[in-house]
Amino acid sequence: MPFEAGRSQAAKVVVATTVALSFISFWRAAAVVLSDLASSAFYAGGIAEHAIGKSAPWFILGVMLFSFAVRSVYMESSSMFVRGGVYVVVRDSMGPFVARLSVSSLIFDYILTGPISVVSAGQYLGHLLNEISDLNHRGLHIPPDTFAAGFGVLVTAYFWRSNIKGIHESSGKALRIMQITTVMVVAFLIWCPITLILAPKATLPPTPLPRNLQFAPEALGWFRGTVWPAIPFVAVIIAFGHSLLSMSGFETLAQVYREIAYPKLKNLRYTGNLVCIYAVVCTGVITLFAGMIIPDNKRADYVDNLLGGLAMHLAGPEMLRLGFHVFVVIVGALILSGAVNTSIIGANGVMNRIAEDGVLVDWFRKPQRRFGTTYRIINLIALLQIATILLSRGNVYMLGEAYAFGVVWSFFLKSLGVLVLRYHRHDQEYKFPVNIRIAGVEIPIGLGLTTLLLFLVAVANLFSKEIATKSGVAFTAVFFLIFTISERVNARRHARHKASLEEFNLEMRPEIDARTLHARPGCILVAVRDYNRMTHLHNVLEKTNVRRHDIVVMTVRPVSTGAGEYELSDQQIFSDYEKELLSRVVTMAEKAGKTVELLVVPGVDPFDAMVQTAANLKASRLVTGVSERMDSDELARRIGLAWEKLAEPRHPFSLEIITPGRPSSYVNLGPHPPRLWPEDVDRAHDIWLRLQEVLGSRLHHRDVVGVALRRLQKDLESERREEILEDLARELKNDLKK
Repeated sequence: MPFEAGRSQAAKVVVATTVALSFISFWRAAAVVLSDLASSAFYAGGIAEHAIGKSAPWFILGVMLFSFAVRSVYMESSSMFVRGGVYVVVRDSMGPFVARLSVSSLIFDYILTGPISVVSAGQYLGHLLNEISDLNHRGLHIPPDTFAAGFGVLVTAYFWRSNIKGIHESSGKALRIMQITTVMVVAFLIWCPITLILAPKATLPPTPLPRNLQFAPEALGWFRGTVWPAIPFVAVIIAFGHSLLSMSGFETLAQVYREIAYPKLKNLRYTGNLVCIYAVVCTGVITLFAGMIIPDNKRADYVDNLLGGLAMHLAGPEMLRLGFHVFVVIVGALILSGAVNTSIIGANGVMNRIAEDGVLVDWFRKPQRRFGTTYRIINLIALLQIATILLSRGNVYMLGEAYAFGVVWSFFLKSLGVLVLRYHRHDQEYKFPVNIRIAGVEIPIGLGLTTLLLFLVAVANLFSKEIATKSGVAFTAVFFLIFTISERVNARRHARHKASLEEFNLEMRPEIDARTLHARPGCILVAVRDYNRMTHLHNVLEKTNVRRHDIVVMTVRPVSTGAGEYELSDQQIFSDYEKELLSRVVTMAEKAGKTVELLVVPGVDPFDAMVQTAANLKASRLVTGVSERMDSDELARRIGLAWEKLAEPRHPFSLEIITPGRPSSYVNLGPHPPRLWPEDVDRAHDIWLRLQEVLGSRLHHRDVVGVALRRLQKDLESERREEILEDLARELKNDLKK
């Protein structure tokens, strides 16, 4: 039963349990992951060599090959349909203590992703400016560390503001960045072998054997002065731990899983394979080339900008090498700065999800008044990242060591959770390879060995990275304490019933259509999100005749792209905010004496969610209020682009944007007769009259318009394109005057 004004029973709310997504190909998914993962090629090799010596490129290559195993861990995790987020999954498999611990380490990982990426970009830029200054004999040098720290703060502040506004990077932009990065990678793959052929003598880096490891004093931490580094197996594990940060960013694979197009698991496999192969070539092979081409006595100068050093030591004219160096720095600035945005989105998604799980108090999730984003969480993340940059003073090695600590513990706890779930659940569509059965019991050899190796590396990092361990443990302990206190506060708060809010009868449905809601085709769909801004709903309730058109009020439950591969639980979809919002909708409907249907749809992109819902319900009109993020024209354009992404055949409907105190704006979505200015109608009629004298009475107005459109389309593809665009620009100016 829909909600009816004045009735006593609880109003029904249909809750869509499937997130409304705009699906992407595995190519775009791979680009999103690689925008984060491939960025480690710019700093991992230099950090690893500083820590373990000249055999570091082999360990980097080994880590990249090991990424295929980690890929399988994430594939098995993603293949299980689990609702409730990382905290709930780990809590159910290993208890609340380990759950809070795992989330704390994951946030530590995300917090450090931004600083190490943007500081590395600043180091590349600073060294390039110094090299250009030397070539011009200016003698003007800037301290690279100080410059990198300042650059890092500015870039972080920029992406902080972008996330406050709710402007996220698209998969299309990630694909373009990776296309540019691929040009750089291909250039290295061609130029490096030519350089080695022309070199008088080319030697491989020392083999990755214990006798060739040369640990820096700070790379041993609490192992220094003990017998442990002298044990070959332990030495290799320590070296592997110092190289593991080259695999940072792999958690993004889990984040994009839900957005991968059907068939999901098959395309996820393609995405994972593509990512791993690209990483082996981009990070592993190119780092190996750097170890072979840059002279041993020069390589220490390029610890902070290894690829820049490689570009300057290739064969060829100096100006050509400098030009390529500039290109490498531009690519590095793009991909490394983008990783800052990814880290803020990821950390915000995780913290939002644990807030939904009841681990954080609702104070953190208060939406920003203008943009509707969880600004307090974003502020906290940005402040922690800026503080990390300032404390590091632009030292990439220090950040890299701390980052490697967070990465390995995040990977280990993830792998351990999947291993435990192997015995708790039996619905995995994909399983980590190499499984045997003994007496009817499955033994996951591959997954078990991977988890064991990650555990050994995590323990080695715990003792070999003294500063990283202290900072990581302190950070994890602080967040663990915050989560523990918040969870207890929430438990007490939720035990008290909110008598002021309407009680709702929730009906969970995986798919939404007209039959689900008992809404007739041609209904009016009203989108609401801010209960302080519902003038458009008031107008619809006042003017609509419900005998002719049903009214459906929907709200989009935001789901962050960085929230991971797990779906929201039913209780998380219909949170306290949705309850308060729809309570006010019920009150407005009661005052108007109108019947309304209530709908909650989770979605990453609100425009996609609104358009998909309108199409599924066969709505005649979608009504929304004005947005503070953008003007009405931009809002209409974004909704129109979402409509264009619908599968054929697309359902046409009109969009109404209501601004308080102003006439409504109407836009027809889909093919529709254009609304012409009176003078243009007269012009078409005049042309028809003149042509009819020649062609006769069989000529119609539509023939004139059709020929004109085909001529315009042809001219747009010719040298007259710029002339036509100028005419259209003048026409737009005239429209504004009218």
